[in-house]
Amino acid sequence: MWLGSRKPDVNPRERALWGDLMAMGMVFPIAITLGFFIGRWAGGLLGHPRAGMAVGLVWGVGAGFWELYKTTVRLDRMDRKDAQDPKDAKDGKDGPDPGGPGE
Repeated sequence: MWLGSRKPDVNPRERALWGDLMAMGMVFPIAITLGFFIGRWAGGLLGHPRAGMAVGLVWGVGAGFWELYKTTVRLDRMDRKDAQDPKDAKDGKDGPDPGGPGE
């Protein structure tokens, strides 16, 4: 049954990375929108809402790209580890598979 079982050949680190990559589609618009509105609010408090919007927008775009950078670094680190030891990277375990194929 699929719901309760896990495939033995799927690496949990790889699943987490795929989750991070899929989340990037939400990180960019949320960071940009929050930066824009927080910048507008802060600029309004200081008497310069347009400047605050611009600064907040740049801050939001920067935050989105920072998250992209961190995800890319994790992907690169994972690729380098996979290149060093492809057997362990494939199954996510240390040692042979006790069940073998067909389980």
